[in-house]
Amino acid sequence: MTEPLPTVTESALRGIACRCPRCGKGKLYAGFLTLAPRCERCGLDYAFIDAGDGPAVFIIMLAGAVVVAAALIVEVKYQPPFWVHAALWLPLILVTTILPLRSMKSLLIALQFHHKAAEGQLIQRDPK
Repeated sequence: MTEPLPTVTESALRGIACRCPRCGKGKLYAGFLTLAPRCERCGLDYAFIDAGDGPAVFIIMLAGAVVVAAALIVEVKYQPPFWVHAALWLPLILVTTILPLRSMKSLLIALQFHHKAAEGQLIQRDPK
């Protein structure tokens, strides 16, 4: 008997938790961003996974908007010296980019699995 397919919400939650997209119990990563070869619980082979640069792009766009908006507000309101900007925004950039990267990558992997996304293929038509 096969188990029912997870909903998009369940798949997204499995992704954010960095768990196997099929069973939701096994670990997805062997390191910080290094994927395990397969799920230790259900045996799903992770060879299909290709998150590419998507997670990094999403994180850069979100973090960039937050940091630039905050830096502009601080600059207009307080006009601090440049060293204060460096002291404030460099740690914020690191926190807003590195911490969510793992969860964003696994979220995109879970959604890729849920929607059965794969590389595009050309269809060979019968010439008549």
